[in-house]
Amino acid sequence: MTNQKTSRREAILHALVELLETDPGARITTAGLARSVGVTEAALYRHFPSKRKMFEALIEFAEEAVFSRCQTILQEQDDPRQRLRQLGELVLVFAERNPGLCRVLNGEALMGEDASLRRRASQFFERLETQVRQILKEGEIRQGLRPTPSATRAAEWLMTFLEGRIQRFTRSSYEHLPSKEWQDSWPALAAGLWHDQPEHV
Repeated sequence: MTNQKTSRREAILHALVELLETDPGARITTAGLARSVGVTEAALYRHFPSKRKMFEALIEFAEEAVFSRCQTILQEQDDPRQRLRQLGELVLVFAERNPGLCRVLNGEALMGEDASLRRRASQFFERLETQVRQILKEGEIRQGLRPTPSATRAAEWLMTFLEGRIQRFTRSSYEHLPSKEWQDSWPALAAGLWHDQPEHV
């Protein structure tokens, strides 16, 4: 019984993500979602008491997927330059593989929903920025890599790039892949993040 309930919850979330991806201009309704899953609205509400809870479940999935992998990167890499290079690639590849979910994280799919839900989605990027800033600060303390002009400003700059790539991805109807040419972009980004960068980072 528990497995069946979990499976139905996953099916509902999967259908929600597919609707967000295939019909990006449409506002998601519980009636339309129920039709996609093949259940009644009443059955939908047995698994999720509100549409807000569905969106929150998607945000939690994104956080778990990205930040669990982020911890692995921190454990495997000591060099802050490699940490941020891999973290940036992680975020962009995750976005590329989950186009419908991108519209939730950047707030596009939440227009018309409760403002607190949009704030909840924005916490994903705020948490990511905090992690980037921490990596920059640790690199300054342990390796003497001085952020330009500070860890706070450098973190903001990198996040602007990452969020911009994701926004461009959704705006172009998923045509411009966010991870494309990341490896070529990274040296220029790194040169702007730290003072006196070596040629190869």
